[in-house]
Amino acid sequence: MVIFRSIGVIRTPYVGWAPYQPVEEEGDFRLVLEPRYAEGLHKLESFRYIYVLYYIDRVQKPLELIVAPSWAGGIRVGVFASRSPVRPNPIGLSVVRIRRIEDNVVYTSGLDVFDGTPLLDIKPYIQELDAKPDANYGWVEDLPDRDHLILHIKGIPHDY
Repeated sequence: MVIFRSIGVIRTPYVGWAPYQPVEEEGDFRLVLEPRYAEGLHKLESFRYIYVLYYIDRVQKPLELIVAPSWAGGIRVGVFASRSPVRPNPIGLSVVRIRRIEDNVVYTSGLDVFDGTPLLDIKPYIQELDAKPDANYGWVEDLPDRDHLILHIKGIPHDY
């Protein structure tokens, strides 16, 4: 058995709806750590971006191993080839920009989670280790409307 304990809570403006991906938007986005973990933030502000790991605690849908992403025009893929929040272990991962840190609070760029989501961990994003220049779009590259679908994946608003 594996047991995770929350190290804090994520604060966002999203109550009944959240975007599919984190987007660079202004607003109140904070990681509020329990005070006993505040010391663990020492020197974190020297990084520009961080990984945020969290428990996806509000998804009520049953697990399906084959999913059809809403933006993919009916294409069905395995859950592990998707970014569906409905997973065997509902752990979410976002990369966000650090805006500032005050005491036990990390102010960030937009996060795609509901307000009050349990925070599991924070890790620094390091350019040479984490950016893979040969990364691709996997099965999305084979779709006829690839460029349009990539806008959905990135969470970029568009008119078509």
